[in-house]
Amino acid sequence: QVQLVESGGGLVQAGGSLRLSCTVSGLALDSYTMAWFRQAPGKEREAVSCIIWSGDYTEYADSVKGRFTISRDNAKNTLYLQIVSLKPEDTAMYYCAARYRAYGCPMDAERVRFWGQGTQVTVSS
Repeated sequence: QVQLVESGGGLVQAGGSLRLSCTVSGLALDSYTMAWFRQAPGKEREAVSCIIWSGDYTEYADSVKGRFTISRDNAKNTLYLQIVSLKPEDTAMYYCAARYRAYGCPMDAERVRFWGQGTQVTVSS
């Protein structure tokens, strides 16, 4: 059974930092392209960042470039998202996602093979 479990979310003040983790079980992480999505209340789910299986290529949404860093440790079956300079508009549920590595980045929500359950990030002004 494949499971993606996010952690690391919380309530932080604007300007603060968080590191989100996504621990994966039931699959070999190096066979998958991984991504982070987020969804704010009343808004559609949006892609935040994507990383190919080897970690050698990444993509970011324009709204998070320079503040978010995606990384992965295939040996630990874990995906990360380092976030600095948080803004109130970053408030959302953050989800990790996986699809087979042949498809690369970017990843659109309709083609995600596996989803995590999400971790909430709330940024106060």
